[in-house]
Amino acid sequence: MSSVAKVIKRDWLDWPFFEQRHHTIGERLDRFVQSGVLDTIDHSDVDAACRKLVRAMGEAGVLDCAVAAPDGDATTIDSRSICLSRESLAYADGLADFAFAMQGLGSGAIALGGSAELRKAVLPKVRSGEWLAAFALSEKEAGSDVAAMSCTARAEGNDYVIDGEKTWISNGGIADVYTLFARTGEAPGARGISAFVVFPDDPGFGIADRIDVIAPHPLATLRFANCRIPASRRLGAPGGGFKLAMQTLDIFRASVAAAALGFARRALDEALSHARSRRMFGATLGDLQLTQAALGDMATDTDAAALLTYRAAWRRDVQKLPTTREAAMAKLTATETAQRVIDRAVQMFGGRGVRKGEVVESLYREIRALRIYEGATEVQKLIVARDLLKSR
Repeated sequence: MSSVAKVIKRDWLDWPFFEQRHHTIGERLDRFVQSGVLDTIDHSDVDAACRKLVRAMGEAGVLDCAVAAPDGDATTIDSRSICLSRESLAYADGLADFAFAMQGLGSGAIALGGSAELRKAVLPKVRSGEWLAAFALSEKEAGSDVAAMSCTARAEGNDYVIDGEKTWISNGGIADVYTLFARTGEAPGARGISAFVVFPDDPGFGIADRIDVIAPHPLATLRFANCRIPASRRLGAPGGGFKLAMQTLDIFRASVAAAALGFARRALDEALSHARSRRMFGATLGDLQLTQAALGDMATDTDAAALLTYRAAWRRDVQKLPTTREAAMAKLTATETAQRVIDRAVQMFGGRGVRKGEVVESLYREIRALRIYEGATEVQKLIVARDLLKSR
């Protein structure tokens, strides 16, 4: 995102949502950002960049709060710590946030439903940054409507044979381990989906296509053609894959909002710096009332989104309550807010704002996908409305 990574100012850590351990995590994140590793990342080679980032985060202990230990319980992962990490990393570098998030998302179902042997084989390598993880759920005709998936896994003796495709898979093509969801047919719809661990050297597994997007990230379409894996690599019970997927997403969904907050805060800081220094009409840009009004809106909207985000995480961590509605509110509000904040920052920069290489230009490309993945804004509105109707 920038030639020099920047440390976020966390004046919001004094909010009642946080504990002393979150200050400690923040300090560790600051040390990681200040280590200089982010300044050496070649963003034109996203595959190599992600591998370098994940290894560095593993060595620095940054991944410990996102990836469960082999003897740990993924349900005890602290959502506030993940949100804090993603907000801080997104502020410094969008690809670093992506790499961090995928290690947790790609390993979550293994920690929740994997056998002791699978957990021991996979989790330490993901947690240390030695392996990259991926979460293979989406299909061409089954994005928001997960229950419509058509990729199948049929039982044959002590094996499962997988056929079909998955697309928009983050870390696709470079991951060392994939959590795959496929239809096994125990029941119609979501109740007939199971989860599996797949490795890239499994016979019949291949990469059909690499996908380029406006903010470069490793994405691919996966193809399975008579891909045979041992039944011991199934996660949880047959037909229990959808539940595992939702449990994993519940842990991490609020953190998508936190990543958007990181982008928004960086855009606001860049806009403030520019407004103070840009001379025009015998004053600075920041002296103009229209600029001040815009900055006021940007700051207020960002803090409002942050309150929703950390409320959702706190509700899950401390109150141990469902956060379906709260996480959806946070995700839709934070991502839409960040889009507006970044757009205003670009506008303040004028011609500079659309020049390739400017921080706000990079942020403009980074934020767009967050309004879509892990449930588009429109889907989040439906989730909120349906939960309200059901509860009242």
